[in-house]
Amino acid sequence: MAVTEVEGPPPAAAAEVPSKRGLLRYNSPLAQVSLLGLICFCCPGMFNALSGLGGGGQVDASTADNANTALYACFAVFGVLGGAAHNLLGPRATLMLGALTYPLYAGSFLYYNHHHSQAFPVTAGALLGAGAGFLWAAQGAVMTSYPPPNRRGTYISLFWCLFNLGGVLGGLLPLSLNYNSGDKPKNVSDSTYIAFMAFMLVGAVLTVLVLPPARIVRDDGTKATRVTFSSPATEGAEILKLFANWKMLLVLPAAWASNFFYTYQFNNVNGGLFTLRTKGLNNVFYWGAQMIGSAGIGYFLDFGFASRRKRGLFGVVAVAVVGTAIWGGGLANQLKYRAVPLSDPIDFKEGHRYAGPFLLYFSYGLLDAMFQSLIYWIIGALANDSQILSRYVGFYKGVQSAGAAVAWQLDKQHTSLISQLIVNWGLMTISYPLLVLLVFLAVKDEDYSVSSVEEDGKEKGSKLSAPTSFH
Repeated sequence: MAVTEVEGPPPAAAAEVPSKRGLLRYNSPLAQVSLLGLICFCCPGMFNALSGLGGGGQVDASTADNANTALYACFAVFGVLGGAAHNLLGPRATLMLGALTYPLYAGSFLYYNHHHSQAFPVTAGALLGAGAGFLWAAQGAVMTSYPPPNRRGTYISLFWCLFNLGGVLGGLLPLSLNYNSGDKPKNVSDSTYIAFMAFMLVGAVLTVLVLPPARIVRDDGTKATRVTFSSPATEGAEILKLFANWKMLLVLPAAWASNFFYTYQFNNVNGGLFTLRTKGLNNVFYWGAQMIGSAGIGYFLDFGFASRRKRGLFGVVAVAVVGTAIWGGGLANQLKYRAVPLSDPIDFKEGHRYAGPFLLYFSYGLLDAMFQSLIYWIIGALANDSQILSRYVGFYKGVQSAGAAVAWQLDKQHTSLISQLIVNWGLMTISYPLLVLLVFLAVKDEDYSVSSVEEDGKEKGSKLSAPTSFH
């Protein structure tokens, strides 16, 4: 029974670590986070590109709405359980179980192109929800616990850039394969779904290369983790405690909001306003904007101020200002369109019609990456123990997915577009002051070489270093 990791010994014990140091070491946090980014490039990155087409690439979004409702309902449950799976199975097995469900989902829409039965896509969506819960809990534990504490923002942005490069390439697939589809709304071609499946299968194979946590060594010679043991009873008890943890309760509105807006943006902005080939082009820039947004906020969160707490506080304020401006632009755009899809969809060659809606969709991608990278950074700053962090990330992904399930079903019920926009904007706005409070109360400027273990809201462990600037 595996696998709980806690912070390794201080630098004085580095001589005990047999591994060599160096930038290109396969057992370095950099190499393993990069590998994780490539896995997510192939699996959730391609899934995002497929979802970004609106309706899973189908003109009628009802099948995708039902499939995604099943997906995120299961994700909500297995996201919370995913932290326990990671602590019991380790990252390699947990990632593999999750990755294998992605090509099945893409294949279900290939099947739907010919048989028009919703049973397979909805079933595949439910299975993907379980798999994604496992994959993202393992991803969050690795991404927040392996890097040095003073470089978490940089590693988060590195992962986010690699992951969203999948969305960029995934946007090029439908653009190139459906370039001559014309201006009328059409379903994407079989070859598009097959290409998505091929990339997702590669991602599943790459999980074999993930190293056991005990072998990861940081550049200063310390082990990033050492193995202890967990049990199903322990994990079950700790999961229940999350729902009374004041830190997680402050994260809850941000978690609920963080995937809620995808339904509106994918189905009713990109999916409803543009031609098929233009949807693919837009996705290239949407996920490219995510890379820019994550890199920008990640750099600031590591290097913006000497004080880590001050970086967190100003990071929340920056995202709040950018988010308010972008959703205000979204409102101005939405007031122009009473119903979607448009009977005369916008093509990228129509510069006078295309520029404004394109810039808005690009900005939505920028905001998504800034918002989610900020939340991951804050969660990573709450503890150093990856056992705790895996549960925190699992809780975040579970709540996030519950919100997404509700959002997809609201769209299925044809909730007015202006109502969807206002709810999305309101949810994000409510989350900002709660994140400020969380950073103020829980993010410290001290680093802990031996991880803090939370018990009944208190931290224990030896503080082995003085306050540091992380600069």
